[in-house]
Amino acid sequence: MSLKGNTVRRLRTRVAVFACVAAIALGIDQITKALALAKLSDGTTVKVIPGILSLRLLRNPGASLGLGSGATWVISIVAIVACVAFIVLLLRTTSVWWTLLLALAFSGAMGNLIDRIVYADGFLNGKVVDFLDYGWSIGNVADIILMVAGIGIVVLLFTGIPFGNEVESATGDSTTNAAKDRHIQPDMQ
Repeated sequence: MSLKGNTVRRLRTRVAVFACVAAIALGIDQITKALALAKLSDGTTVKVIPGILSLRLLRNPGASLGLGSGATWVISIVAIVACVAFIVLLLRTTSVWWTLLLALAFSGAMGNLIDRIVYADGFLNGKVVDFLDYGWSIGNVADIILMVAGIGIVVLLFTGIPFGNEVESATGDSTTNAAKDRHIQPDMQ
C-alpha cells in the first residue's frame, strides 16, 4: 500500500475511534441527564454515599462552580469553538491516545452545549442539567468526562507521547525520527 493510502487509512481509523468514543460518552451523559430530569425534578435528593455524594437536580446557567452565570451565551460560544477545535486537532494528530482524549473532551463539551441549546430561553442561554452533588459542587457526567480528558492530556504531555508528526524528513515521510529509531509507528503509541 502506498504511503498516502496508508495515511488515509490511519486517518479513517482515528476518525472512527473518535466518533465511537464520543458517541458512547455523549450517550451516557445524555441518558444520565434524562434520568435525573425524570427522577429528581420534584426536588428529591438521593444520598448515594452520605456526606460525599448525593443526587440532586440543579439547572446551572454558568460554568464550573456556577461561574459566568450571567454570560451563559458566551460560555456557549466558547463551547462551540472548543468542539470545532477538537475536531481540527483530531485531523492533525497521528496518535490514538490523543484521539481518545480529544473524543472525550469533545463529548464533554458537547454534552453541556446540548443542554445550553435545548433548554435555552434565548440565544444560547440555556441551563446545564447538573445532578451529582459532591457537597462542595454539583456537576454531571459531561463534567467528569471533561476532567478525565484534561488529566489524560496532562499525562500525555508529561510522558512525552507525541501529538503528531513533530519532525518530517525531507522526503515527506510522515513518520517521526524518534519513531524510526524505535521502529514504532506514531499512531501505535
